[in-house]
Amino acid sequence: MEDHRKKMNEDFEKDVIFSHSIKAGKRIYYLDVRKTRKDEMYLSITESKKIIGGEGAEQQVSYEKHKIFLYREDFGNFIDGLSKVIRFVQEAEKAGAPAADASDQTPIKEADAEPSQEGPVDDLKIEF
Repeated sequence: MEDHRKKMNEDFEKDVIFSHSIKAGKRIYYLDVRKTRKDEMYLSITESKKIIGGEGAEQQVSYEKHKIFLYREDFGNFIDGLSKVIRFVQEAEKAGAPAADASDQTPIKEADAEPSQEGPVDDLKIEF
C-alpha cells in the first residue's frame, strides 16, 4: 500500500510544469502550474506549515498541508477577489484599524470592503 501511495505521489509531481515557493515564517507556500490529462493548465496552491510536537527527546516535526486547485477559467475572478481583499487590508491599515485576532470571525459585507483604488495592488494587471 505504501509503495502504491509513493508511486502515485511521484506521478502527481511529474505533471508540475512550473513551480515557485514563498517562505513565510513557519509556512511555505508552493505555487505549482500543472497539466490535466487533457493538457489543460491549472494552479495548485499548497500551504505547508511546520508543526513541532512533544518536548525534549520526544520532540517530533511534522508538516500540515492544505491544497487549493485553481482552474484557468477561474483565474480572473480569483485575481479580482484577491485584489479587493488586499486593497481592503491596505486601506484598513492606513486608517489605523486594530488588527483582528484569529477568533474574530465577524463577516464583512462586500459593500463595506470597497476601499479606494490606490496602492501597489493596482499595478497587478494579469490578462488571460
